[in-house]
Amino acid sequence: NILHDHRDLSVHFMIDLDGTIYQTLDVKERAWHATIANDRSVGVELANMGAYPVGKAGPLGEWYAKDKNGKTVITIPSRFKDGGQRDKGAVLRPAREEPVVGEVQHGDMVMYDLTPQQYASLARLTATLSSTLPKIRPDYPRDAEGRLITHTLTPEQFASFQGVLGHYHIQDNKQDPGPALNWDWLIAETRRLLKDRPRTEPTPDTAASAKSRAQAAWRPGRPRPDDRRVTVQ
Repeated sequence: NILHDHRDLSVHFMIDLDGTIYQTLDVKERAWHATIANDRSVGVELANMGAYPVGKAGPLGEWYAKDKNGKTVITIPSRFKDGGQRDKGAVLRPAREEPVVGEVQHGDMVMYDLTPQQYASLARLTATLSSTLPKIRPDYPRDAEGRLITHTLTPEQFASFQGVLGHYHIQDNKQDPGPALNWDWLIAETRRLLKDRPRTEPTPDTAASAKSRAQAAWRPGRPRPDDRRVTVQ
């Protein structure tokens, strides 16, 4: 309702705090979620309060607190009731106790991590998409030294990249998924899961057949299918 009816946005998958995955769009359809990446990416939205400039933590104090044992828990404000959480018994905690500070878009940002349930679901979803759509490589954008790029890609980098990337890799006015996302764990776990279901690279014949089927199913007004990126937000 919020995305479609109020913000004129759409996305293929949403992952809630308890790890529930909601699919709102077929991956062969274009979603309106990441400007220039819309035509060739699968969008994944993660429930999180997001990142804020250091010293301006915004609503984080309202959404996170310490329980009686001193451990960090997510405290959904009462005005949102249970927040729509499907698993009513799930204990919602960030994967790391303390806020994470890191550089995004050349500035220091602070946020709380995703929940362990979200990480588990995100890895399984990424592995499934990488297995099903072989052009999505299980890797993130890297600089010349092999380190994660934490700002918007150049047009040349963007054009050549096929894999898993964040919203901030696409638009310089975006910070999601923020500094807390553990990219190394996500990619390592995705690759581990893929060992149980190896990716099958399309041969020229199967690729041509798939392209032929896709073209036959395409009609004016529907975006042509592509499968080069997963955009995490």
